[in-house]
Amino acid sequence: MMNMNNEMNSNNSYTDQSEVSLRENVAEVISHYFASLKGEEPRNVYDFFLDEIEEPLLAVVMKHTRNNQSEAARVLGLSRGTLRTKLKKYGML
Repeated sequence: MMNMNNEMNSNNSYTDQSEVSLRENVAEVISHYFASLKGEEPRNVYDFFLDEIEEPLLAVVMKHTRNNQSEAARVLGLSRGTLRTKLKKYGML
C-alpha cells in the first residue's frame, strides 16, 4: 500500500515527501481562501472545504475502482451505504 504522505504531482505521478505534502498544499489553499475574503466574514468554512475535497475524492476513487462501489467503499474506509449516500449527494449515482 502506498504511503499516504506521498502525493500526485501535475504529471499524475507520485512524488516523495521531501517535496510539498498534501497537508501543506491544503494549508496553503485555506490560507489563500481567507486572504481572498478581503474583510468578508467567513461562514460554514468546515462544510465548504469538506464538500470541495469530498467530491473530487469520490470521483477519483470511483474511477480507480472502475465504479465498483464495494471496492470504492473499502478503499475509502466507508460502508457501501454511506458511499452511496455521498455519491447521491454529488449526483454521481
